[in-house]
Amino acid sequence: MKALAVPCPEWLLDRLQDHARRVPFSTFMEWALHDPDHGAYGSGQLQVGTAGDFVTSPSLGVDFAGLLIHQLIDWLETLAARHPDALLSIVDVGPGEADLIAQLIPLLQASAAEWLSRLECVLVEINPGMQLRQRERLQSLGNIPCRWCSLEELAAEPVKGILIAHELLDALPVERLILRSGSLRRQMVTLTTSEASVPLLSWDDDPLPHLLQDQIDEQANRDGLELPPSGALEGWATEWHHSLDPWMKEAFSAMTDGMLLVVDYALESRRYYAPRRADGTLLAYKRQQASTDVLRDAGSQDITAHLCLESLLGAASEAGWILDGHCRQGEALLALGLAERLTALQQLPSDQLAQALRRREALLRLVDPSCLGELRWFAFHRFAPKGSEQVHLNSRFLREPT
Repeated sequence: MKALAVPCPEWLLDRLQDHARRVPFSTFMEWALHDPDHGAYGSGQLQVGTAGDFVTSPSLGVDFAGLLIHQLIDWLETLAARHPDALLSIVDVGPGEADLIAQLIPLLQASAAEWLSRLECVLVEINPGMQLRQRERLQSLGNIPCRWCSLEELAAEPVKGILIAHELLDALPVERLILRSGSLRRQMVTLTTSEASVPLLSWDDDPLPHLLQDQIDEQANRDGLELPPSGALEGWATEWHHSLDPWMKEAFSAMTDGMLLVVDYALESRRYYAPRRADGTLLAYKRQQASTDVLRDAGSQDITAHLCLESLLGAASEAGWILDGHCRQGEALLALGLAERLTALQQLPSDQLAQALRRREALLRLVDPSCLGELRWFAFHRFAPKGSEQVHLNSRFLREPT
C-alpha cells in the first residue's frame, strides 16, 4: 500500500522543488504535522476528541484526570516537602486541546489547597494554531496561573514539579528504514509527475547517511536491538525514533527536581523489530479512521509511530532520568481507583442513567486492550541531591522496573 503514489498538495509542491524534489520521510512528517500555515497541528486544523480526528484519554471525559490526580497529588506532596517555599509546576508537553490541564485545574483546587498559591501550569506547545485554542479554553478557568513556553525556555529557567508527555513522543518525526539486498536504507518522499502531468508523492530510498548509520549502530548496541532482525525479508520496513534522545535531554534540562510521566504507545523491541512486522507501526488518523496511507492528504491528517520500549528507556537513562517503573494503562488506572469509580456509577440516581452509561463507556475505552488500554505509563524522576537523604516516592501504579 505504501508504494502507491498520491497527489501532492499545492502547498508542498514548491517546497519539494526547492529540495531537489525529494526529502527524508522525517522531513516530510515534520512539514505535514508542524508547518505553521499548512501542518495538521501547526495550522490548528487537526481536532482532538470524539467529534474530531482521533481521541485521547482526556478527550473522553473527566474520569481520566479524576484518576490521575491521585498520583499527581502524591508526587506533589513529595516535592512540597522537599521545597517548602518553592513554586511547583505541572508541565504538559504537547497539550493538544488542553483537555488534561482544563480538567486538572479544578481537581487541584479541591485537592491541593495547602499549596495552591505556589502551583502553576506550564503548557509546552510549538504550534501556534493549537496554542491559540488552548489559551481560549483556559483563560477563564480557576486561579492557578497558566503560561506557555518551550522546553528550551524552561531549560534556561528550570522548574520543580511534574512533566507530563501524554501521547506526544509517538508524534515526533521518525526516520523510515527499509531493507534492500541485506542492508538498511533511508526511505525518502519523492515528487514525481503522472502521465497527465499531475504532481505526485511517492516512496523511494537512499543509502543511510554516515551520521544516521552511526547513530543507529550506537543506540542499537546501547539498547540491545538487532537491526535488521534475523529473518527479515527484502522490503522489510520500520521506524527509527531519532528524536527520542534529544527530547529526553531537553526534558531533563527543563527540570531541577521532579517527575516525568510518559504515556504513549510502545512495544518491546522483540515485537517492534520482529521480522513479521514487515511494515512498521506508522499510521495516519483522520476523522476517527486509521490508515497506513501516510503520504496522502499531507497537512490534514495525524501521523504517528509507536515507540520501541527499550529505545525509550535507553534515551531516558542516557539523559539522566531514573526509571521508577512502567505498566500498561489498564493496570495504572485500576491501581488509581478505576474499579471503585465504575462501582460508584452504578449507584447514581435513575435520572442520571444516560450520563452514567456515557461515563462507563468512556472508562471501559480507557482500559480496552485493543485501544487506549494498550498505552504504556512510564515514570521517571530526577532529584537534586540534598545531603544523604532518601527520597520516598509514592507511585501507586508502578511495578518494579524490568
